[in-house]
Amino acid sequence: MNKVLLSIFVLLSLATQAEDLRIFTWDGYITKSDLVNINGIFKKNHLDIQAKVISPFAEGSDQMFNVIRQKKCDVSFLTLFFVKMNREKITQLLQPINVNSKRLTNYKKLLKSTKSLDMGMKNGKPLYIPYGAGVYGFYVNRDKVKVADVPKSIGELWTPKWKGKFSLNKTQIWYNIGISLMALDMPPFYLNNLLNNGKRHLALELGKENGIVQKKMNQLYAQAGHFWTSGTVFKDELSIVSSWGPEIQEENKKNNGNWQKINFKEGNIVWLDTINFMKGIKGDKLIAAELMANYFMGKKAQERIVKDLSMISASSLVKNNPLVNADPHLFSSERFVPPYSKISDNLMQKISKRAFKNRSN
Repeated sequence: MNKVLLSIFVLLSLATQAEDLRIFTWDGYITKSDLVNINGIFKKNHLDIQAKVISPFAEGSDQMFNVIRQKKCDVSFLTLFFVKMNREKITQLLQPINVNSKRLTNYKKLLKSTKSLDMGMKNGKPLYIPYGAGVYGFYVNRDKVKVADVPKSIGELWTPKWKGKFSLNKTQIWYNIGISLMALDMPPFYLNNLLNNGKRHLALELGKENGIVQKKMNQLYAQAGHFWTSGTVFKDELSIVSSWGPEIQEENKKNNGNWQKINFKEGNIVWLDTINFMKGIKGDKLIAAELMANYFMGKKAQERIVKDLSMISASSLVKNNPLVNADPHLFSSERFVPPYSKISDNLMQKISKRAFKNRSN
């Protein structure tokens, strides 16, 4: 009899246990306070679902693809150009967003320039909701570097003065190749553009082992003092750090830092992070996903993007966007990172691996 009662108790416990809405996001995007607020919204809507941020945090396209493919999340915060990269392999794992859902009331407040971008569409339907944009930027420690000594051109990172004193991202090598191309007075996505326009021979010539792009990348990696993965690391020996932005405000607040963005004359490489629903989520979990997305499109969450994450709000509800004010052409098409083709990605991966090998020799 006791065994029967125990079995019934276990079954009842399982039946009343809240289901997780598993969120796959970047470090710093979702706070404990956000989770409390979102779960409060779920409760008000009588949903027995709990929002949960999964581990590890997002790092790059391949890592995100593997986590999504293994069905470890329900909602992701994909960088938009990841969606159609490498033969659109991530596209197949996402489901379209019903932007007319009664739960997505804040969608109409999003900036038109961030919606319905081709790299996030499938059969005329969006696979994403804009969250926030940003730049792969470089930030100088003004407690160490006088304003007169702050580099004005990206090309200055290759000079002896900055050897070992700046950092680069290790996992998303497209940005490193982009700044190398900019330092060569080429557009940041020049190799990808050549390959997409039938100029494969020229792209391969630039990227070959003794090509000018390869040589520039070798020099860049040899100059760098540190490579980070998911988030910027503030090492004592660094005077300049590369960053997506969110870590900068936190470092300045927590450790009384004085890191300020460098506005290179060549401009910025811009990305857009988005909210995506995994294929197959439905019922209460889909309702929860839409309510969560609407929360992050709201004014309070979008203001935090600017204030605490040093990013660009995707909403018209936010009037103060310092990065856009400093660079009005930030959202121009040539600045947005494109969905790299498979051949383009392979070429850039090869260039980066050679540069790392050269660095270790």
